[in-house]
Amino acid sequence: MKNKHLLGLALAASLVMSTASCSKDEFLDVNKDPNRTTAIGLPVQLTNIIVSTGFTVGNDIGRVSSLLVQHMAGAINQPATYDVYNIRGAFDNQWNFELYNGTLVNSKRLIDQAELANSPAYAGIGKLLLAYNFALTTDMWGDIPYSQALQGLNNLAPRFDKQEDIYKGNSSKNIKGLIELVREGLADLDKPSALTPSGAADPAYAGNIAKWKQMGNTLLLKLATTMSKREPALAGSIINSAQAGAITTNADDFQVPFGTAVGNRNPLFEYNFVTRQDDQLLSQRLLDSMALRNDPRLPVFFNTTQPRTATVNTTGTITPFGTFTGFQNGANAPLPARIPVTTNTALTNRSRYNVYIRGAQGEAPVRILTNFQRLFILAEATQRNLPGFTPPAGATAQSLYRDAIRASMTKAGITDAAVTAYFTANPAVANLSTNSERALNQILTQKWIAWVGNGYEAYNDFRRTGYPRLALVDNPAGDDPTVIPQRLPYPNTEINANNGAEGLDPNIRTSARVWWAQ
Repeated sequence: MKNKHLLGLALAASLVMSTASCSKDEFLDVNKDPNRTTAIGLPVQLTNIIVSTGFTVGNDIGRVSSLLVQHMAGAINQPATYDVYNIRGAFDNQWNFELYNGTLVNSKRLIDQAELANSPAYAGIGKLLLAYNFALTTDMWGDIPYSQALQGLNNLAPRFDKQEDIYKGNSSKNIKGLIELVREGLADLDKPSALTPSGAADPAYAGNIAKWKQMGNTLLLKLATTMSKREPALAGSIINSAQAGAITTNADDFQVPFGTAVGNRNPLFEYNFVTRQDDQLLSQRLLDSMALRNDPRLPVFFNTTQPRTATVNTTGTITPFGTFTGFQNGANAPLPARIPVTTNTALTNRSRYNVYIRGAQGEAPVRILTNFQRLFILAEATQRNLPGFTPPAGATAQSLYRDAIRASMTKAGITDAAVTAYFTANPAVANLSTNSERALNQILTQKWIAWVGNGYEAYNDFRRTGYPRLALVDNPAGDDPTVIPQRLPYPNTEINANNGAEGLDPNIRTSARVWWAQ
């Protein structure tokens, strides 16, 4: 790979950061420039990073992962292509602009400037956001520019670090891993700070540092669980140490709010209800799974022809949902040429996200780290008996599993009494199997359902566990039609621009598993 152009990727992010002087191997080193004013922009930068993180999770990465885990199905246009595993040549914008020239470089800048301003409250939050967005990047692509990325002109060819090193760190290569980065961010939040975020500057927590600590500990649970197949003992110890400080109520979930104004709407609403109304629909496979379980979240997550609501009475019986119509993943769309959706009978009668997921006018939040996620993680760790992990006092895999379902359902607006009635009326759902693998399948299937609206998290869980058991779509294609894609393909702009990609297979098959899923 000789004579590459200085364009693209983490490289372009390097150019954005060209005014900073950092050491060669540590992306968290800062330029101690006493003449530079840093305090003024911290609130604006924080707002931008939080909102951009939510947008990235809900935009193209969220859409393709929701197709790959069969929450949604692609009817026509780009989603129909993704649905049958044709994903090469896409996602350059997500890599180049949403991540490396977006949330990643901006988080780095926030950290640098907060440290100059003697404001570890901002720096700590910045490190948590940087860790989350780097985790998103490596989870979707595998090996990525990490420890040498975001260094400006000091390094125009950042190497691709191995995913194992990105998660765990590697002192011989001077790589600070994601686990250490999160812990460093949490330590910063315990320090006195000249400036702290407040109000609208922090759309997630309005400057509540205690809640940011909960977010950071929940992020540790997520990272540990993601690598638990490869590193069960390390994962168990991390989960054990972080569980007490994690999110414990739905009200403290880390989610990014959106509004109703054009340019500030939830990306799921913007795509599915404004720009591409007929492209992406409820997967028939998810519909069948939820209907089989009489799941009361179905009419909350998706709309119907009529009526659009359903209730669970005191005996656990569900009033009919109305007509749900899904679309089969990979089906040859039996639809006319693109015409206004109001005149397209075949599409009018198909189900899309309901207001819980996308908002009536785009105001629904993108949900990123949640209380139900914590409970499912603890249920899985207990069921698997991860070494080094001790469940909360008095808790069992069964009790944690039910608590997780309850947290998901009540977050969706189902009353606590209705959830109890649902458990009574549906023992096959409420009670874990005595067979360990079947029980694990139950836990991960319920987590898959709970994550509707966040395909990225469901995609991670499916790739690392194989649960739920998802069949290939109809008419699979892509570079390996026998396997649901396990990663996104690297952008050509990155491969062609970055000498640090030497030795990386630019055409690695999308069926190749990432490190933590092997």
